[in-house]
Amino acid sequence: MKSLNRHQSRARRVVGALALLSASVLLGQTTQAEPLKGAPAPFNKGGVKIALVNYLSTGDFFQAYEAGAQKQAKALGVDLRIYEGRQDAAEQREQIQQAISLGVSAIIVNHGLPESLKDVVQRALDKGIKVVAFDVNLNNPKVPQIEQSDHDLATLLLNQAVKDNGDTFAAGYVYVAGFAPLDRRDEVWRDFKTAHPGVQEKARWGTVDNPIAQSVANQAAAAYRAHPEIRVVFAPYDEFARGATLAANEANLGSKLRIYSADISTADIEAIRAPNSAWVATAATNPAVVGAVSVRAAALEVAGQDPGHQIVVKPTLITRDDLVKNDIKTVAELGAKFPAFRTSDAANAAWIPATE
Repeated sequence: MKSLNRHQSRARRVVGALALLSASVLLGQTTQAEPLKGAPAPFNKGGVKIALVNYLSTGDFFQAYEAGAQKQAKALGVDLRIYEGRQDAAEQREQIQQAISLGVSAIIVNHGLPESLKDVVQRALDKGIKVVAFDVNLNNPKVPQIEQSDHDLATLLLNQAVKDNGDTFAAGYVYVAGFAPLDRRDEVWRDFKTAHPGVQEKARWGTVDNPIAQSVANQAAAAYRAHPEIRVVFAPYDEFARGATLAANEANLGSKLRIYSADISTADIEAIRAPNSAWVATAATNPAVVGAVSVRAAALEVAGQDPGHQIVVKPTLITRDDLVKNDIKTVAELGAKFPAFRTSDAANAAWIPATE
């Protein structure tokens, strides 16, 4: 993992898309927390506040994640306070402090740099505040870890790449170290290359500089020029895939390259379905479902019920052929045609209202 200082220096540049936010704290809901009939304490009395403290919030995935969290919180009668960390480790720490001062019952930590979070998270736990974490490994037995099954996700994609291209090809790889989901996907990529010696990684690039897709596109264009033999690009984050696809489109490489990604949005579906698109497959969970699971896990913790320490949301493989054959143009239509994508039973209980 790269040092915190390098991450902070880089992360502070990833603020352009968030410049319109005039405050660091956004109210996830404007209604008061209401009692929930038949629920355990304290939800049966209402007044429960939960904080969602983000590190990454750029892109459709995180917008959908927040929307799913808000919807589940509303169903639970929870007052959800959303803090936008703006890819700044110091600001995320301060926002956790603000949530502690606010007296929330639980804090959901959405991504972040573990070395900058562990002490302030422990401070919240010491005050009796429950903490759950999504895609950031805080290595604390008292903090449930929520994650997409990143190993399954990467395995689905790479198996599809072999199915489409055989087990001998020149590859490009888009990766940034230090982020838990990308690091887990990287483990699979490294094992995959060992198991498939005919797969040669010719170029590696990646950045979280904002705007991520365009920054990655600039890097990808240079990689494509330097390594025209590349036929497959493994870009296991949809903002990375957008950038790789933009560069492929500009260089008219749609018929030459195949891009395999992770995550999904309506905009991603449009890009995958586009004529001559190099983006051919993605593996994804529904980000709105992951947001709902995060709130449910926090609620179970507050109610004194164990959600489990490792809470995993299983991914679904989605190919261009799937989208075209089923005439799927939106995430809503994807959920209708792929029920496994629409919901998850992770971190659930009979007293928690469904949000479908």
